[in-house]
Amino acid sequence: MGGMNSSAMRSVLLFLLSVMVPVPAVHAAQAILVLGDSISAGYGLAQGEGWVALLQQRIERDKLDYRVVNASISGETTLGGLNRIPDALKEHQPAVVIVALGGNDGLRGNPLEETRRNLIAIVAACRKAGAKVVIAGMRIPPNYGPVYTRRFEGLFAEVARQQNVSLVPFMLQGFADDRTNFQADGIHPAAAAQPRILDNIYHRLRPLLMPRPRR
Repeated sequence: MGGMNSSAMRSVLLFLLSVMVPVPAVHAAQAILVLGDSISAGYGLAQGEGWVALLQQRIERDKLDYRVVNASISGETTLGGLNRIPDALKEHQPAVVIVALGGNDGLRGNPLEETRRNLIAIVAACRKAGAKVVIAGMRIPPNYGPVYTRRFEGLFAEVARQQNVSLVPFMLQGFADDRTNFQADGIHPAAAAQPRILDNIYHRLRPLLMPRPRR
């Protein structure tokens, strides 16, 4: 700035300072990770019809700063979920994980203690990563007898209580006995039932979510 007098230099400096306004950091929405099986993967449904897609819409409607990541796979068991959860936690760093697994364990007649151990290990991994957890309970037909069926239904509540995490007692609560709410296979909920699944899940999820920060 050769040749400028002190007054001119001061004016230039004041101008530069006035335009050097700090740019606020971009706020990244936190992730809600859904770790589930075919019911959460949207089996037999058109894109956008499943309850997980509807969850993203509900989040946006309620003006919450979260993005929903669907890590559900058709046919998944609790063991498969346990094997996948470390990479999913590392990749998405979720604030909340919805664990919607166990149905396929029950349909296959897997040992209940094995299912319980897997669910506990999944919850432990999520909490170690700093994520809150919601367990979504499931029920199965009485194919393996009343004792197995009753104990299977109860294990989700046992795990939630022992691990002190939120529980959705039964994902299909309120419509499971109505055949018209299911697809032709009688197992997977139809599109019309997806909002009801969302309501069951969201009732337990919403208290765990933080309001959108003020900009």
